[in-house]
Amino acid sequence: MPTEPISQDEYLKEFSGEKRTRALKQALDIRKFEIELYWKRATYFWTFIAAALAGFGAIQVSTAASKTDLSVVLSCLGIVFSVGWLCVNRGSKHWQENWENHVDMLEDDEVGPLYKVVLTRAKPANKREWLEHIVTGPSQLSVSKVNQIISIYVSVLWLCLLFYSLPPFDLSAPINWLYLILIIFTLVTCLAFFGIGVTWKGGYKHFATKRTAHIDNES
Repeated sequence: MPTEPISQDEYLKEFSGEKRTRALKQALDIRKFEIELYWKRATYFWTFIAAALAGFGAIQVSTAASKTDLSVVLSCLGIVFSVGWLCVNRGSKHWQENWENHVDMLEDDEVGPLYKVVLTRAKPANKREWLEHIVTGPSQLSVSKVNQIISIYVSVLWLCLLFYSLPPFDLSAPINWLYLILIIFTLVTCLAFFGIGVTWKGGYKHFATKRTAHIDNES
């Protein structure tokens, strides 16, 4: 059964009374947990991407006979991890916003509009304050969006390195099946992130099984 939209009144009714207090606390805790997971996932992907970049650089200065083959393999690997990192960033941002939206909806009757009210500095009054603000002042930049932009940049960088690693295109030359299979497999994997990697939005029908256990005194 697919999910069905609910109105604001229906939402607030679902979290009425004491349930609203507990739900707000739970939403705040899970939001904090999602932020922690976000940076742990970023560290995980950066480790693999940095290792692949280091390996690619080492191969470029080497004189190994399989230099081109290894460069293509690492480039494909870098593309997969970079696009995967981009998808994980967007997925993490989705669930973080989910819990932030719950906080926005539940907080008014409990703690007031704490998360919805944004306090900012007063605007600079003179040129010196403007200069200080530009150099050291705060800015309403989204850390997660900046991270997503970096992941897009790294993905495009790996794509460029892949084209750099491939030998010159020649119609008369025989097809290099290793390169063709690797590139197709990389493309299919990246498309799968955006296709079958999407969170299921439908309902769930569960089936349960229960084991039985007893002591056999007759043996």
